[in-house]
Amino acid sequence: MKIRNKVIVITGGTSGLGKSLATLLVKRKNKVVVASRSIGKILLGKKACILYVKTDVTKESDIKKLTKDSLNKFKKIDIWINNAGIWIPHAPIENINMKKFHEMMEVNLFGVVYGSKHALKQMRKQKKGTIINILSSSALDGSAGSSGYCASKFAASGFTKSLRLEVCKEGIDVISVYTRGMKTNLFNQGIPLKYHEFMSPDYVAKEVIKNIERSKPRQDLFIMN
Repeated sequence: MKIRNKVIVITGGTSGLGKSLATLLVKRKNKVVVASRSIGKILLGKKACILYVKTDVTKESDIKKLTKDSLNKFKKIDIWINNAGIWIPHAPIENINMKKFHEMMEVNLFGVVYGSKHALKQMRKQKKGTIINILSSSALDGSAGSSGYCASKFAASGFTKSLRLEVCKEGIDVISVYTRGMKTNLFNQGIPLKYHEFMSPDYVAKEVIKNIERSKPRQDLFIMN
């Protein structure tokens, strides 16, 4: 399908991949809902086709409000992109800050679960829609020193695959996006090795959009550098 005149919700939409997706989708004449904890850092400008909603994806009440505000403004939700995610620097499990580990699981797993749940409620009423979960190549293979991040992404991937089977006969698509090495502020706490070789968010955003526009979008989209 051509991505034009669609209502699209993007979590983590004010920076990195989320911002790139929002920018490109607005240029394509879509109505975009940008959700983020840091709405004060808006860089997309003020346009009638954009709605900003301050959202903490770890709080289901915030996701409910995001859904309600989106529907009040635009009346429907065609595409919901669960993009919000965080990362902690690599370390052996015995040295990982467990408080930060818990926070990462809340964002990377439950943010996806809450977003998918409330998007699905609306899409079932519409009898159509697309849920896109931005995951990571870390959901495919283990990585020494990255047990926490891998665990959060493996869990989100398993949830996504199961959700896809639940709705496969309802006209609703559930797409997993697995990326490797992307230049975003996800790594503000520590720049990984070979960061200079990572992909740009704009490139990844274009690949995501290209996939949605295929006659049969790939349910598991791999974007590797």
